[in-house]
Amino acid sequence: MGIDVTVLRVFTDAAGNFGNPLGVVDAAAVPAVRRQAIAAELGYSETVFIDLPADGSTTARARIFTPSTELPFAGHPTVGAAWWLSQRGTPIHTLQVPAGIVAVRYSDDLTAVVARSEWGPEFAVHQMGSMAELEAAAPSDFPDDIEHYLWTWTDRDAGHLRSRMFAVNLGVPEDEATGSAAVRISDYLSRDLTITQGKGSQIFTTWSPEGWVEVSGRVVNDGVRQLP
Repeated sequence: MGIDVTVLRVFTDAAGNFGNPLGVVDAAAVPAVRRQAIAAELGYSETVFIDLPADGSTTARARIFTPSTELPFAGHPTVGAAWWLSQRGTPIHTLQVPAGIVAVRYSDDLTAVVARSEWGPEFAVHQMGSMAELEAAAPSDFPDDIEHYLWTWTDRDAGHLRSRMFAVNLGVPEDEATGSAAVRISDYLSRDLTITQGKGSQIFTTWSPEGWVEVSGRVVNDGVRQLP
């Protein structure tokens, strides 16, 4: 019997364009020892395996894999998992990942999770001098032993910025939209942000001085892919 993988795009723009592809799998369908291999076969920047909430519960568990490793926390898989659970009729209040307990919020067309910046990977943060400099950058320009987050303001007063993220060490040369990086840059700048990343994905953050950051975005379902 095959394994059903729901393919989502997380952090789309208002028209449903762009967004970061995500594989979503019911964890009960896949033994733990197979999950890394499945993530590698799918090739998305992350694949999330979800233990569905028990009857009457508003919490679920999830584990997150890149093509090469497991992550304790990542933004677009947790937002995508929360949205997927809501769409199947089991919305949650919290999502447990190895890093900790992620609060979940739903509002209008946005799904949000609340996390701490230290839960995500370490990023080398590079403020670029212009959009032209940002667009000209390439993964090969940066060492591959750490993730690199490149950004520049598009409207400083309004908190709007443009970004790119290279994660060769995780098997992801360039990530289209990175929630954990959005959490870190919001904490680094100590302010709410509207982030356009990659080709046009949109991420919204709300910063708290207590060290928590809400990261939210829109999600689109691109259908089911089946693996043998």
